[in-house]
Amino acid sequence: MFYTYIIRSKEKNIFYKGMTIDPEKRLWEHNNNLSRYTAGKGPWSLVYVKKFESKHEALMEEKRIKRLKERSLQNLINSPENIVLSFS
Repeated sequence: MFYTYIIRSKEKNIFYKGMTIDPEKRLWEHNNNLSRYTAGKGPWSLVYVKKFESKHEALMEEKRIKRLKERSLQNLINSPENIVLSFS
């Protein structure tokens, strides 16, 4: 399985969107400054996860969500397709 995800830093009021095979491990990496872009900008919380069968599908979705404005991101986070609760 492959996943697209969105994490949020409340402190900095920013979102980061990505693709991974393990959302929990990836969140840990972001919170432990192992990702260059997100280092020093946390703490991060997982706010959106969507599962895909193929890497290609997940990458296409990552590309799509990276273009979204904040209002559309909020709609996505609040949508029924968000499976983030299964990772909490």
